[in-house]
Amino acid sequence: MAVKPIRVAMLGCGTVGGEVVRLLREQAAELSARAGAPFEIVGIAVRRPHKHAELGELLTTDASALVTRDDVDVVVEVIGGIEPARTLLLEALKAGKSVVSANKALLAEDGAALAEAADASGADLYYEASVAGAIPLLRPLRESLAGDRITRVAGIVNGTTNFILSAMTASGSSYADALEEATRLGYAEADPSADVDGYDAASKAAILATIAFHTRVTSADVHCEGIRNVTSADIAAAAGMGCVIKLLAICERLPASETAPESVSARVYPAMIPATHPLASVDGAFNAVFVEADAAGQLMFYGQGAGGAPTASAVLGDLVAVARNKVMGGRGPRESSYARLPVIPMGSVPTRYHVSLDVADRAGVLSTIAGEFARHGVSIAAVRQTGVGNGGAAARLVVVTHAAPESAQAATVAVLAGLDAVHGVDSVLRVEDLGRKGVAG
Repeated sequence: MAVKPIRVAMLGCGTVGGEVVRLLREQAAELSARAGAPFEIVGIAVRRPHKHAELGELLTTDASALVTRDDVDVVVEVIGGIEPARTLLLEALKAGKSVVSANKALLAEDGAALAEAADASGADLYYEASVAGAIPLLRPLRESLAGDRITRVAGIVNGTTNFILSAMTASGSSYADALEEATRLGYAEADPSADVDGYDAASKAAILATIAFHTRVTSADVHCEGIRNVTSADIAAAAGMGCVIKLLAICERLPASETAPESVSARVYPAMIPATHPLASVDGAFNAVFVEADAAGQLMFYGQGAGGAPTASAVLGDLVAVARNKVMGGRGPRESSYARLPVIPMGSVPTRYHVSLDVADRAGVLSTIAGEFARHGVSIAAVRQTGVGNGGAAARLVVVTHAAPESAQAATVAVLAGLDAVHGVDSVLRVEDLGRKGVAG
């Protein structure tokens, strides 16, 4: 008895979509054997059909009609962005079509609406490809660790910024020069804002936190800072402390205190981490994520986090999962948001600071500065002072703090910038040792 094929509609046929189509065709027999049914592409929606003439009659510009067709079982969305992707996927899910998406921005902004639509119609919603490309990360969080309590997910989830920071570390080049090299090699887009300003990583952090902590977290909940202001002097200062600088996405479950309930923090920013930590050796455009759980301890996921073929690998993995569910008459995992933990603002998160100041080289300056940290309840872990010229009239003062609320750290720096003895605040970077649960540093 012939098995009915799983009929696939594609939204988009760019770098990732083209690879999905190619692999579905080249590996048809193997994918069919793994899924329990053959795959058949029944339509591909694109904006400019003339660029994909080789796909012939499969092409259409009417995406809305495609996703609700009676002969479609699953919709694969690789067009990105919020609209029209959101409307198209909601239409597909309401029509009972399962969805496989690589759209991190949409899932981070409105994943709850997609999950509710999938639940209402009994369709599947899979999105492994939305975070860290080919690296199996979301499925282990959602399924393999379902019996554990995850306390932290932290790592490098943007290849472009990691390439830039790695180049600055290896060669001492400036941010501008490293970005130019990343653009030349195709790691950075013509407009790199989504990557270098941290928005891409923030979307991924929202998805990770949502799954890890069974709490709906959106991109608006994620504190976001990029790498534009990281200088070669910062890289050198980190090296002097035995650290490197990485753009980190950090999602933490913070324990309850006498004054606050258990909560969640999700944030993205460049930070110094010890050169001995495994994340410090993740170079180039690679991604790596650490997951900490009560019973499992520390787990590390590493690999290519972007690119057509790696992302297509994750899409096809989801397609096989959807097909198996249809063949066996089952359903994939549903959204789990029972915990409903509050997402705390960045100001309440405990952080450590590395502050570099250009100060007057005279008696009493260090005491004044130390007094401001103390007045704001921030404890100093280390101080280093060096003369920088001007006949001894100026000095470079570096202060590294212990963990304190972000609001207290930021308020201290703001006051220091206004002191007569401080000529300028050269840089402020956070320090993360990633070694203790629930505490930044």
